[in-house]
Amino acid sequence: QRLKKENMENRKQVLSCIQPTGHMHFGNYFGAIKNWVDLQEKYDCVYGVVDYHAMTMPYDPKKLRNNTWELIFNLLATGIQPENLFIQSLIPEHSELGWIFNCFTPYGLATRMTQFKDKSLQNKEGGADNYISVGLFDYPILQAADILIYKADYVPVGKDQEQHLELSRNIAQRFNHQVGKEYFVLPETLYTEVPKVMSPADPTKKMSKSAGEKHYINVFAEEARIRKQIKSAVTDAGETPEGEISPGIANLFELLKACAKMDAHDTLMEDYVSGNLKYVDLKQAVGDALVEVSAVFKERKAEIVSNKKEIKYKIKASSAEIRKQAQQTLKDVKDLTGLMNVRF
Repeated sequence: QRLKKENMENRKQVLSCIQPTGHMHFGNYFGAIKNWVDLQEKYDCVYGVVDYHAMTMPYDPKKLRNNTWELIFNLLATGIQPENLFIQSLIPEHSELGWIFNCFTPYGLATRMTQFKDKSLQNKEGGADNYISVGLFDYPILQAADILIYKADYVPVGKDQEQHLELSRNIAQRFNHQVGKEYFVLPETLYTEVPKVMSPADPTKKMSKSAGEKHYINVFAEEARIRKQIKSAVTDAGETPEGEISPGIANLFELLKACAKMDAHDTLMEDYVSGNLKYVDLKQAVGDALVEVSAVFKERKAEIVSNKKEIKYKIKASSAEIRKQAQQTLKDVKDLTGLMNVRF
């Protein structure tokens, strides 16, 4: 059960969410999820699998539901506590607050969200230019509701999400001003040192599923698959300025650091500096490190999947528990905005 409020007076609240879009890759894990696991020790954490957001692009309903549970199992396997997890569509107050926030958000402010332009372009390039939904335009406002409904003090975000957090702060300020009360906390960015993991096939770009299978390494992949992708990882591509390490080699060293293999990292770096590095040795070390991390998670996941029914019940129960806070926030918001509350 989640820690009771009276025992958490000195703990700040952290909120972060992730879309159920398929496999968890090492870029996701080292760039976000590992940090989420660590934050649980210090903060009151609420982590959401935001399936409403996954509807903004063309999708398959059955796949969405399967991906949602698959991501839940993966998060649990990597160390997220079940009591900290919720599924967005089990907490309808998110979408209700999202609508209210629509009415506090100037149209001009919403049009400045750069990700709408980027994802609209993806749709057009994919031949789906007639399917650019209003939801795709509007999802930053729902994202603001996701954050503000729990009055999160901190939101761990990457640079590409800073604009959306700023929108959440702007909406909170506008709401507070219009209702004449400092009701919503203005969430702050929580920056922590996280590695930037690049694509093994193109180390100038971030590891990403959208670029295709060769551009990401699935955390739960078979050992042979992980080793094959590291063996075929790009090392030297094009000219590298003198005195600088090539992006491909830098990425492999970054993966060693992310796996906490500092002895191997330092030894191989000495070889690199002295001009004696053999790429096959570096790739072997990285492959070993990733396989070791993956093996631990796969073992945990097998146990989780074997108790699938119980795990699903736990996550529905944790969503119901977390929902209580969302319900209280929405009740307050309705009172402040002149809307009706159902009282029996």
